[in-house]
Amino acid sequence: MADHVPCTARNETPLERADRNFGELLQELRVTQTGVQILFAFLLTLAFTPRFPSLDPVQRATYVTTLLLAVLAAALFTAPAALHRSLFQRGAKPRVVQVSSRLATIGMGVLMLAFTGSVLLVVDVTTGRAGGVAAGAATLFVCLGLWWLLPRLVRRAGLSAEQQAAPVVRQPGPPRDAAVHRELPIRRR
Repeated sequence: MADHVPCTARNETPLERADRNFGELLQELRVTQTGVQILFAFLLTLAFTPRFPSLDPVQRATYVTTLLLAVLAAALFTAPAALHRSLFQRGAKPRVVQVSSRLATIGMGVLMLAFTGSVLLVVDVTTGRAGGVAAGAATLFVCLGLWWLLPRLVRRAGLSAEQQAAPVVRQPGPPRDAAVHRELPIRRR
């Protein structure tokens, strides 16, 4: 059986790897779901505050858009659990992990927009439109920097360190593929 042949430096089978990867993904989702739930609860309560009727049309549009983005983020972050449940014990764990990872990645993008919209709305209401736009833009850039740029810089630094640590002298024989000893990422780039 090919599923029982170790496939990584951890000496785990593809199914063991899928189980571990799904467990790690679920831990990540627990962190993000809490943030989405808090944001969603905050947005729901805003409509029932005394000041809500005085919002101008742009602020109301920002509110509705942000509320819908928060709902979409919550749906994307809970979808992996529903996917796993519907495909439980059907031999689809590696595919569940792959699809769930993509859902989580899309969810992070939607969450970034929901954060941006909520900051834009709150600062717009409290200090004015210019302040709201500036704060929303700053929020967007911080999230892009931490969630998109930083992982790429860390990955690039890791690849650079691996290349520098690679031995210069090769032993005779067929060339060794260094990737055999590394885990392949779930998402192919």
